[in-house]
Amino acid sequence: MKNKKSPHRILWILLAIVVLVLVWASSEQRLRPAYISIAKFENKMRGIDGISAASLAQVKGDARRHSRLIRKGFGLFGKAQEAPEENNDGFVDLADFLPDAILEIRYHTSYNFVGAPIDGYEQPTALLTREAAEALRAVSDDVMAQGYRLKIYDAYRPQCAVDHFVRWAANLSDSLMKPYFYPDLDKSVLFDQLYIMEKSGHTRGSTVDLTLFDMATEKEVDMGGTFDWFGIESHPDYTATLTPEQYANRMLLRDAMVRHGFKTLDSEWWHFTLKDEPYPDTYFTFPVRALN
Repeated sequence: MKNKKSPHRILWILLAIVVLVLVWASSEQRLRPAYISIAKFENKMRGIDGISAASLAQVKGDARRHSRLIRKGFGLFGKAQEAPEENNDGFVDLADFLPDAILEIRYHTSYNFVGAPIDGYEQPTALLTREAAEALRAVSDDVMAQGYRLKIYDAYRPQCAVDHFVRWAANLSDSLMKPYFYPDLDKSVLFDQLYIMEKSGHTRGSTVDLTLFDMATEKEVDMGGTFDWFGIESHPDYTATLTPEQYANRMLLRDAMVRHGFKTLDSEWWHFTLKDEPYPDTYFTFPVRALN
């Protein structure tokens, strides 16, 4: 006569299986291919071949977010070891570190290309790695001697904010802010033309978006284009419709940033990254809020 397995033993077996599945799913690298396969299967059932760039980016973002939630869930049963991307020890708050700068953190507000506050921007402050912040303080001293202050739109950007951008871009029906930020583009091209990507240099903590503020006129310097405009007009070297003064203003900002160790981006006049960034391979996840 065969011995029947006790309910307790069955329960423990089921629990072990659940734990093994969760451990497996806690790795984004393992979870992502599974999510992509499921998305492709769903498309095939609808008669669609493959998966679009927008859908692929969204699926990858879901895998990243869900694996992070699972890892956090394990922390409920004991002290979870903090992942490197969750550690903000190497960062400073520019509100304290660089008091002469003006902070206008657009992603904390609804005045941005999404039209809503962005995930992860819990407070309207700006965080940077200490190395980038020290270089930016040298830039601030430089331009202040010329009669300007720095005005900062964005600095460190958590990965959940980038994921928010990806979800927004994948939703082609949401075009609320098109007249203000991308009037000449169809939203469907934002991935292909690299306006929206799954990873951002901002998430590594040493990139800043900024402009100049004229202390004499008490106005932003005219750069011939607005922050986060999706178009060729945002290229630093664009001159077709710029006045000589507007182009000179762009070069004034760029020269000061480059002089103190930052490198440019050829598609955005406001975007600069520290050349010797301290975390070139780490994409941080902690939220934007005042540091203790």
